[in-house]
Amino acid sequence: VEKNLKLEEKITMLQQQNEELRARIEQNTVITRQLSEENANLQEYVEKEVEEKKKLSRTNEELLWKLQEGDSVSPVKLPPAPSTPFYRCSSGNSSPAKVRTLRR
Repeated sequence: VEKNLKLEEKITMLQQQNEELRARIEQNTVITRQLSEENANLQEYVEKEVEEKKKLSRTNEELLWKLQEGDSVSPVKLPPAPSTPFYRCSSGNSSPAKVRTLRR
């Protein structure tokens, strides 16, 4: 009888452990699904970033080529300098009486 009681206690303990392990398995399964979904989203993001980088690289190469071709065909024309004056102090202070206009 005593042996049976000990065995029943052991069975109850093992059933509790079994339930705890099942709950942990379910929790791990949920976490695994979440991580897999996050991983897929991150991979998609990385692929988009790689494609954008390739596109920018191609655009950059095209612009560099156009710039080099433009240099060999004709000089780059700079816009004319503005005729608006800028102001500089003739001495160290900035009082209005000492300000003079300089042309570029």
